Parts: sequence; C-alpha cells; structure tokens
Amino acid sequence: MTDKPDHPAKTVPTLADVAERAGVSTATVSRCLNAPAQVVEGTRKRVLAAVRDLGYSPNFGARALAAKRTNTVGAVIPTMDNAIFARGLQAFQEELGRAGITMLVASSSYRPDLEAEQIRALVARGADALLLIGHDRDPAIYRFLEARGVPVLIAWAYDTSAEKPSIGFDNRRAMAGLAAKVISQGHTRLAAITAEQASNDRARERMNGIREAMRAAGLSPDGLQLIETPYSVEHGAEAMARLMARSPRPTAVICGNDVLAVGALQQAQDMGLKVPQEVSITGFDDIELARVVTPQLTTVHVPHREMGREAARLLTRMIGGPAVTQSIELHTELRMRGTLAPPAG
Repeated sequence: MTDKPDHPAKTVPTLADVAERAGVSTATVSRCLNAPAQVVEGTRKRVLAAVRDLGYSPNFGARALAAKRTNTVGAVIPTMDNAIFARGLQAFQEELGRAGITMLVASSSYRPDLEAEQIRALVARGADALLLIGHDRDPAIYRFLEARGVPVLIAWAYDTSAEKPSIGFDNRRAMAGLAAKVISQGHTRLAAITAEQASNDRARERMNGIREAMRAAGLSPDGLQLIETPYSVEHGAEAMARLMARSPRPTAVICGNDVLAVGALQQAQDMGLKVPQEVSITGFDDIELARVVTPQLTTVHVPHREMGREAARLLTRMIGGPAVTQSIELHTELRMRGTLAPPAG
C-alpha cells in the first residue's frame, strides 16, 4: 500500500488560470502585467484581483530567456547611510516602474573594490543596464561592461570629456558659485570638510571649485584649510572640532555635502559658537536635513528627482537601442538660508 501525503501538493497558478478567473484572454493578462497603461481600468482591476487571489507570479526567468532581457536595471550607490541619494534613486525607480523595469540596488560604502564586485554580481544576475555614481573607477570595469554589451550611465556628475555618458551637474562650477558667494560676504579665512578625494571625482571637483573661486577673488588656494573625512554627521562634527581648535580659526567652513555640514553646525553650537555670527557653515545637496536644523543650512540645491527621472528614461532607451554618447547637464541653484553671513568684526 502506498502512503499518500496528508496534503495534496499545491499547483502553481498559470497565466491561463488568471485569464480564466478574470474572464479574459491570456494575451490580455500578459498585456496587463507588462503594459498596464494599455488596458482599460475595469479589465485591469479584474486581472490584478485574479493575480492577487491566485497568488500568481510571472515566470520572469522564462521571459528573459525568450526576450534576452530581464527587465531589470542595476544601480550601485556609494551609501545608504544618509539621504544624499534617496530622492534621486526613488525617482529613478518610479520612472523605471512605468516602463515595466525593476531596479536592483547595491551600496559600495565608498569602496572601489566592493563596487567592482557589485557591478559584476549585477551583470551576472542579468541586469540589462547599470546606473553608477561618478566617473572614478578602474577602466577594467568599463571594459568588462562593454564586452558584455551592458549599457552604463553615470549620474551625479557631468563631464563631457569622460568616457561614459552622464546625467548630472558640474560639481566644480556649482561649488565655485557657492564659494564665490561666501567670499563676497567678506570671508578670507576659509576651511572645507570633504570626503576622501582620491577615488571620488564629485568630492574632488567640489574642492577644485572652492580653489577656483579663491583664485578669482585674489585669494591663494594654499590658504584653504582642508579636512578629509567619511560622510556622516559624526565625522562632520569631529572635523569641525579640529578646525575650531586651530589659530586663527576659519570664519567660514564649506562642507562637501549637507550631512557633513549638519555635523559641523551641531559641533559649533555645542562649543557655544553662534552660527553665522561667529562662524559661517555651508553644505551641498539640499536634502531635507538642510531645512530641519536651526538655523537652516545655506547650501547648493541639486535637482535629485529630475536627475533620477531623466536617468531612467535615458537608460531605458539605451537598453537594446543605439549607443548614447551625449551627456545631459542639469543645473544647480544656491539656497541662501541662515548659516551664512559676513564675518564678525
């Protein structure tokens, strides 16, 4: 006598099961899942209800084999520890979703070796294209992607001389504009807190922007007091404490991003320094954090959401389409708030 299982094995619902439940053709179900905007609302609701009730999941593996595409795009960002990349990545994901594409995201912790591993892993998982942050990386990575026909787009940077197309802004010009504003307030003793510049072209170009503004104003760039530190509020505070221990103290501290600037602001206040009366502090990015501190942070507004949306649209066209070589420049804006004023005395 053969033992029978207590519970019969569950059958996996198929596309035909969904079609029967919703009272439509399998072609309509497929269209609803792949191009929902092409299906009338009533039909779409019936199909999605059937998908939900049956627990149906499309066989993307089989679809990928047939189409030689996985409808996934990879994004490798330097960090998830703060909101620097959050708005842009959210808009990127939303726009990809409208095209029926799923985003896979990895964080490299600002480590080039880890980023290289993640890029290879995303390609191994079948990513149709990649979004990367900044241009600085081993040329072997670009050769690896080219050999496999994986399009790549660079974001948060704009450099027409670079090998790969980019969508972003000119980091040097944006920071030069902010530094020029700081200098126009009468500041001559300048300091900067930045990430490590060696493998971060965005940080490096922002510091070059400060030096450019100093030269234009007749100040020696050698006079810039510079501290490199990891991106975090705590590290920004530590760097600020070191700067304020120097003599003479800088009267303005220009930070590479808002996270560092908020740390610097908190440290200055903890030391009993009035901002901006005794020391001015500026940031870069204009994330939400810049507007919740007191005083609100003078910073550079980066069009994060526009950059994310346009990056998704461009990468979608690049998948299976002609190679894109032209970069797209977006513009930043100075946000004057409460942490910048002329120096005392």
